[in-house]
Amino acid sequence: MTLIATLATTPKADADQPASPYADLSPAMTPVQALAESNRCLFCYDAPCIKACPTGIDIPAFIRSIATGNLKGAATTILSENIMGGTCGRVCPTETLCEQSCVRNRAEDRPVAIGRLQRHATDRLIDGEPAHPFPRAAATGKRVAVVGAGPAGLSCAHRLATLGHEVTVFEAKAKSGGLNEYGLAPYKMADDFAQREVAFILGVGGITVEHGRKLGADLSLDSLRADFDAVFLGVGLGSNNRLGIPGEERAGVEDATAFIERVRQAPPGQPPAVGSKVVVIGGGNTAVDAAIQAKRLGAEDVTLVYRRGRAQMGATAWEQELAQTEGVVLKTFAAPKEIGETSITFERTRLTDGKLAGTGETFTLQADMVLKAVGQKLSADTLDGLQVTGGKIAIDDAYRTTLAKVWAGGDCVATGEDLTVQSVQDGKLAARAIHSHLTA
Repeated sequence: MTLIATLATTPKADADQPASPYADLSPAMTPVQALAESNRCLFCYDAPCIKACPTGIDIPAFIRSIATGNLKGAATTILSENIMGGTCGRVCPTETLCEQSCVRNRAEDRPVAIGRLQRHATDRLIDGEPAHPFPRAAATGKRVAVVGAGPAGLSCAHRLATLGHEVTVFEAKAKSGGLNEYGLAPYKMADDFAQREVAFILGVGGITVEHGRKLGADLSLDSLRADFDAVFLGVGLGSNNRLGIPGEERAGVEDATAFIERVRQAPPGQPPAVGSKVVVIGGGNTAVDAAIQAKRLGAEDVTLVYRRGRAQMGATAWEQELAQTEGVVLKTFAAPKEIGETSITFERTRLTDGKLAGTGETFTLQADMVLKAVGQKLSADTLDGLQVTGGKIAIDDAYRTTLAKVWAGGDCVATGEDLTVQSVQDGKLAARAIHSHLTA
């Protein structure tokens, strides 16, 4: 496997690629576009789009506000339920959530562009409103520790702060934002939006963030429980699954999450080099993000290989089509068997009675860079005393763990799909539960 470090420069983008590898996937709407699109909404009674939104945003209400020129009202409606409405307007799989449920699909086969309208409203409030729209309640005198400054942790911290509690957030990395900062491809989160959103969230007051503080290193659940009135864990899924095949440790083989993080944290104008022939293994959104980003960074050939069929891929049909539009080749029903010096061997697979099996037939792809996106798992070694079920922290209906004074939410618990919008909802609901406990 050729060392990626030996690549002197990233190949220049050709005419089929965007001028910048960090170009926004879907540019913001203009006011005229937003007005026209908002007037397509039928403002349904008992709207199915609301039921499809994990955070329960009153979608017809915020769209009506846009249609009448009240952008601040629209943004406040969104952010009162989803404080990360700006990110979700960019990265939510709206095609399988609110927009899939839009009644416009029945007559026109084209839903109202809910996600883009949500971004239109929230961006203008986050970037242009000097005062935070959510005032804090009177101080309760209670202190809450939040572990993890990702979507679940920040959502929980913000809601607790508005309820009058003092919150300290402990974050292992140098920046807040979690996957929004480190795990989403730059083309989805252009112009440093993750940090602009974090600054907005912290603008409510009452929240202190301590970076470089990792659970299990200089933090323990025992000490947090002793020092604070309540603890919320939004630790995400910190470990990557392995392929378990020969050659996995070769130079040039990297977890897709680490690759995306390197790209996101690279100095402006100095994107990391990529291989000429890149193979991405996996079928979820992270795999698609890594494949498209590699292509945008100048890789000549990018192939995404998944062991099952397209119908079983975690990435939505829209994400799959986007990858192909960006020049990524999709190969399905193939499982990796061995990584060589400059190639990777796959075995063709098939589904028989719902079970995956190898056929014995193999093929080889040339590769000077291999990105692994085969899922993540909980780093349970730092969670002593907590019950873990099915690879996730066990919680009850009120997000309480099996340890007294400890709640949890986000990707580290099993409340739904591992999506930013679900993590925000978890943080919000856990904050309400913590508040009820502290004020009972």
